[in-house]
Amino acid sequence: MHENEVSGVILDTAIQVHTRLGPGLLETVYELVMVYELEKRGLYVRRQMPIPLIYDEIHIGEAFRADLVVEGKVIVELKSIEDIAPVHKMQVLTYLRLCGLHLGLLINFNVVLLKDGYHRIVNNLT
Repeated sequence: MHENEVSGVILDTAIQVHTRLGPGLLETVYELVMVYELEKRGLYVRRQMPIPLIYDEIHIGEAFRADLVVEGKVIVELKSIEDIAPVHKMQVLTYLRLCGLHLGLLINFNVVLLKDGYHRIVNNLT
């Protein structure tokens, strides 16, 4: 399955979760339910995946953690905050670069309509 197909399933799942649960819950709740729903759809999901950082001779094995990595292709960062800031988008882009992946989704569940909380972040997608 290509990154774009995976992201379509993720978005569809996020819409379903948002419709059923609504805004205003903790990020961990959305994370757990997203994992459950994505796995029900047959996708492989890693939750809180460590992202290493190598700087010169220093190797930090768990410098960061991605909320979800779906099918080993798409990083999903989940938020439940008032507004997405530019730093949140840069966070996803940094994760993509460090992992060598091309597509990330930043999803803020604390919105009335999920389309207003969905951001696609691309790192040299082909």
